Amino acid sequence: MSLGQHIVLAAEILGGQRVGIRIDDKTLSFFDLDTRQLLRTRPNPLTPAEVARLRGARPAGPPPRPAAGPVQVQRRASNSGVVMVVGQKVALGRVHAGKTVTIHVTDTELAIACDDGTRIVRRTTDQPVRNLKASRPRKVAAGV
Repeated sequence: MSLGQHIVLAAEILGGQRVGIRIDDKTLSFFDLDTRQLLRTRPNPLTPAEVARLRGARPAGPPPRPAAGPVQVQRRASNSGVVMVVGQKVALGRVHAGKTVTIHVTDTELAIACDDGTRIVRRTTDQPVRNLKASRPRKVAAGV
């Protein structure tokens, strides 16, 4: 989307949806207009002068709230069986190398659904979830 003179990439999954944007000093918060549920947070590329020049801008209402329940994400384990979610590395073991796992993220723990059962790991960071889907496996370029 275009915001002022800047192109802002919110998220592919929000394509075609009407969303509200709350502009704070350092962040842009994308939220559902009906429920005010927080959908995405991105860095704010605008200066205060650029924010003042935006047409149609209104004073912000209450800040959007993240979903109340756990956030479900997917991650692909590395070659050594490690996944990274919310800035925290979790070693699953080499038997899980290259596999995609589903992780339920709450404020206090990570519940990782593996082939051999669910593992509960205590969260050591307070970073928000930034990516829901696992990254695709990288392909080696031919002739390099």
